[in-house]
Amino acid sequence: MFCLTFLPSETPAPLVPYREEELVNLRGDGTGQLEEWDRVYDYAYYNDLGDPDSGEENARPVLGGSSEYPYPRRGRTGRPPTKTDPNTESRIPLQMSLNIYVPRDERFGHLKMSDFLGFGLKSIFQFLLPEFKDLCDSISNEFDSFEDALEIYGGGFKLPDGPLLKNVYDNIPLELLKQLLPSDGEGLFRYPMPDVIQKDKSAWRTDEEFAREMVAGMNPVIISRLQEFPPKSNLDPKVYGNQTSTITRHHIQNQLDGLTVDEAIQSNRLFILNHHDSLMPYIRRINTTTSKIYASRTLLFLQNDGRLKPLAIELSLPHPDGDQFGAVSEVYTPAQDGVEGSVWQLAKAYAAVNDSGVHQLISHWLHTHAAIEPFVIATNRQLSVMHPIYKLLQPHFRDTMNINAFARQILINGGGILETTVFPAKYSMELSSVIYKDWVFPDQALPVDLVKRGMAVEDSNSPHGLRLLIEDYPYAVDGLEIWAAIKTWVDDYCSFYYKSDNMVQEDKELQSWWKDLREEGHGDKKNELWWPKMQMRKELVESCTIIIWVASALHAAVNFGQYAYAGYMPNRPTISRQFMPEPGTTEYDELRKNPDKVFLRTITARFQTLLGIALIEILSRHSSDEVYLGQRDTPEWTRDAQPLEAFGKFGKKLAEIEENIIKMNNDEKWKNRVGPVKVPYTLLYPTSEGGLTGKGIPNSTSI
Repeated sequence: MFCLTFLPSETPAPLVPYREEELVNLRGDGTGQLEEWDRVYDYAYYNDLGDPDSGEENARPVLGGSSEYPYPRRGRTGRPPTKTDPNTESRIPLQMSLNIYVPRDERFGHLKMSDFLGFGLKSIFQFLLPEFKDLCDSISNEFDSFEDALEIYGGGFKLPDGPLLKNVYDNIPLELLKQLLPSDGEGLFRYPMPDVIQKDKSAWRTDEEFAREMVAGMNPVIISRLQEFPPKSNLDPKVYGNQTSTITRHHIQNQLDGLTVDEAIQSNRLFILNHHDSLMPYIRRINTTTSKIYASRTLLFLQNDGRLKPLAIELSLPHPDGDQFGAVSEVYTPAQDGVEGSVWQLAKAYAAVNDSGVHQLISHWLHTHAAIEPFVIATNRQLSVMHPIYKLLQPHFRDTMNINAFARQILINGGGILETTVFPAKYSMELSSVIYKDWVFPDQALPVDLVKRGMAVEDSNSPHGLRLLIEDYPYAVDGLEIWAAIKTWVDDYCSFYYKSDNMVQEDKELQSWWKDLREEGHGDKKNELWWPKMQMRKELVESCTIIIWVASALHAAVNFGQYAYAGYMPNRPTISRQFMPEPGTTEYDELRKNPDKVFLRTITARFQTLLGIALIEILSRHSSDEVYLGQRDTPEWTRDAQPLEAFGKFGKKLAEIEENIIKMNNDEKWKNRVGPVKVPYTLLYPTSEGGLTGKGIPNSTSI
């Protein structure tokens, strides 16, 4: 029955009542606590992240349902409210953390759960945060040198004998203990050597690699073309005063290969990694925690050989007398030697800290995991399993609700792993909510995103109708190929079932799906005029292409490179703990004498490093039963020959893309595809084996 495909108006009469009844059951009645045997798909706010009953410091705002904190909806669980705050849903005790409700059809399969436990439970230090923090403090919570930081990949992080060790044995579940302790007993924490330091232990520190990772690293979706100088701010000057950049022509003029600043802008040679406006409103609050961060702007120049080089980094703080007085900023320019070189290395680290946090909270969590969940829910509530669009999208929703539920329980919750390891700390999810205000569904299309960021211009004579302004932009080059393959497949598929726009308009299930998604799933955006009207087939094709792109390729691009680049924390630090040393201070003198020690004392400490690496190791792994783009777990998922033929062509196209990626990575013409660290760009290589591979596009946001 599952392989039969019918539009609602074409359903055989005997099946119609069953089709309708099934959808009614899946929607539920919106009341009561849902149990593990239920199959109900319903919406709720993110009101389950805090735990106010355990103290005010553990309370968190409700995300969703308000103009102050808008958010995509998550799956409803129906747990009772907390005693302290009726608007906050009570949490499941940590020892039951894997039992959070999701519709039973969404639960991990047996093999997936086996791999998840085997590779993942060592990340769940939520059980053991106090014990492991004390453990790190007893040994030293600081890395004394880069050689010391490398020890966790070799000898491991050794456990001392004594009461702390007894606490570990008493508190770790047996199955977790077996995973954490190697058979030789040499160390507790020992991780694979990250790709970024496999070939060269210091190439990550070069300016070239720092810039290359903005177009070929784990967060290649933020960089934009600079279109005015100095960079302006979009923050309200009545609230935040003058936030215009203090980078001057003098700072960068001599680094533009003979061009003036105006000529560099006109010839599309200046770019910016801009983490100023998104962070400045939260800097004052974040810096009341253990984090000490700046809002940052990083300017870059596109050289003749296609490589980027950093020109200047601006670090800004709110004015001490009040936000309305604008920013207090310092500008740093490249230097290689002496204390100036050490200051420049710190400036890059502060910019990398911001990029790491925005990557994890926005590029990864918000724009893939959180944004996709409403589509999962709406599809199951409104589209029958016999509906062609259900069959098209369902593979791209596999395990998403389950991994998101798990994340709410131990990763993104108040006091969870993310708050412990990323610089916004307790403001992490609140910050992601504020940035969701700028989320626009049509802009999630890769071509639209590239044009909006100024990284491409429309050009009918170029492949895919776009001309990239950085020709050697691996994420965009590979991404546009994947995007085009997905869109061709979706167009072929939808054209088979919808012969005209009128058929789209008259499909009651489809129209209910789109209404449910807009008004409920992304309900805080329901009045936005940019939503496609879903009156034409091309709107259906574009929307489904975006959904598949986000759930598969975009997620792969920002997820599976995490261990390769951030598994070595000095390359992608997640926290900065002290401000830039000022000339004339003892801290500046120490920087002159022992720059590596100051660098390591500034970025992520040992405890957060171990915790963060454990998290990204699991996030970067593929399950052994993963299903990749262009594949299906059930070959006969439809009886319709034409869609099956189109799907076969889709798979062949992806195989061609794989071959082309290998060729480009082996072509020394493309400097950004491998870089000084000798890590080829394979994050949009469609297939992979299981494990920590740095390649492969799973069908869905499944980890």
